[in-house]
Amino acid sequence: MNIQALLAHVPLFNELESEEIVRLARGSRELATSRGDILFHKGDLPTGFYLIVYGQVKLAFTSAQGGEKVVDILGQGQTFGEAVMFMDKPFMVYAQALADSLLLHIAKTAILDELDKDPRLGRKMIAGLSMRLHHLINDVESYSLHSGRQRIIGYLLRDNPVDGDKGATVTLPTNKGVIASRLNLTQEHFSRILHELSEKGLIVVEGRKIHIPDVHRLRTHDQ
Repeated sequence: MNIQALLAHVPLFNELESEEIVRLARGSRELATSRGDILFHKGDLPTGFYLIVYGQVKLAFTSAQGGEKVVDILGQGQTFGEAVMFMDKPFMVYAQALADSLLLHIAKTAILDELDKDPRLGRKMIAGLSMRLHHLINDVESYSLHSGRQRIIGYLLRDNPVDGDKGATVTLPTNKGVIASRLNLTQEHFSRILHELSEKGLIVVEGRKIHIPDVHRLRTHDQ
């Protein structure tokens, strides 16, 4: 695998010069994981952050009662672990592969060296972390103010334009239990709402594929 080529195509690094990419590549290592593998546990100390070359990873934590809460579901090209790396504090979640995956672990020392040399990387990382914070605030707003039905509709339509009114097909990235936890719902509640939307003709469920005959009709339902 050409680590330099992979890093060069990461948005976080696309303003760096080739020699800077070379230095980052020296501080990176491949990490092949199988579905179910734990990348790190809550409480582990970070030594860098991760880039998903391909595959899928969930970030989650477990309650005192044993229940799991999924914080995020990440896919190809996404990074995670940057914020905690800079804080010098243990991970607050655990990371688990949801599919066979290939990742790069980019060492903290390599990132800090490049930040000292090139402030453009710092700006990029600040922008990325700010976007994560924006998503987190949106999540809190959704959990606090939106019904379970509204959360699911918002999730299904997250990649569709607001003014779209045609049909669409959404493929769920992982099983319904993980997505339900991501939306702060039980799996039973999630399945019940999908069934209700299906009975009203708003969606057609075929395994992980959700067909939406009329995007506008679904978007305006329950508003």
